[in-house]
Amino acid sequence: MEYSSNPDRITRDFFDSLLLETRYLDSAVPSTGVRLFGHDFDTPVMTAALSHLHNTTPGGMVIYAQSAAAANTLHWVGMGSEQELEDILATGAKTIKIIKPHADNSIVFSKIEHAVKAGCIAVGMDIDHAFKSDGTPDNVFGLKMAPKSQAEIREFVQAAGVPFIVKGVLSPRDAEKCAQAGCAGIVVSHHHGMMPYSLPPLMALPDILSATGREMHVFVDCGIESGMDAYKCLALGATAVSVGRHLMPLLKNGAGAVAARIREMTAELAGVMARTGVTSVSNMDPTVLHRRTF
Repeated sequence: MEYSSNPDRITRDFFDSLLLETRYLDSAVPSTGVRLFGHDFDTPVMTAALSHLHNTTPGGMVIYAQSAAAANTLHWVGMGSEQELEDILATGAKTIKIIKPHADNSIVFSKIEHAVKAGCIAVGMDIDHAFKSDGTPDNVFGLKMAPKSQAEIREFVQAAGVPFIVKGVLSPRDAEKCAQAGCAGIVVSHHHGMMPYSLPPLMALPDILSATGREMHVFVDCGIESGMDAYKCLALGATAVSVGRHLMPLLKNGAGAVAARIREMTAELAGVMARTGVTSVSNMDPTVLHRRTF
């Protein structure tokens, strides 16, 4: 068998290794609605915390937000100016702002304050941008980054006053520390293969859920391309899923095209739910999944 060190390839292989049994008797038409951070959404298929989409599509960040609003799903956003965030929020998209782990914590606190005042329903931090591949602190577009301690995360949680999410968790150890720091949620992600041989998020998910005791929302990111992929994440215990790179090529066709794909993925998810006896996102059952051994 040929092996790859590319986490994106490993993640895709893991998704495809999970097979489903059908359960038709006593099934019913399912609901894909979810309630997150006090808001109701039509789907657990969310956007991902992308940045700098204007580099590929004019107004890409705002178009991305418009698509989330149109599909009535939770929207995530990464790096960007204060004005860009305000323009995103003006679309009506319920938005979570993810902040980089700046070495200067005063920058972090400032960005938290602005995001909350601007109307984000939650904020968070992208902890896996702490280091470069040579083990030195990361530098993102000239901005110095640094690893954060559990104590610092607790300070960010307290400063936010709204739910705080940590993105880039791929171990029970980090997940447990986030729970202890008071985080409202985590995103299980390897950040598009930032480190070779990273675990597929779905492989890490069950142990992470065991470590946290399901005290937090646990979202899954990386490699999700269909409603079937979303179903597998949800069946293993994810609260909802983020889709980024799969949607990016559609941005050039406008918010309607991106929203249509989110709705299509949601319909795919509903189809699998119906055929496996699942009536709601809160009623998923991991026993429907089987790992391929042949």
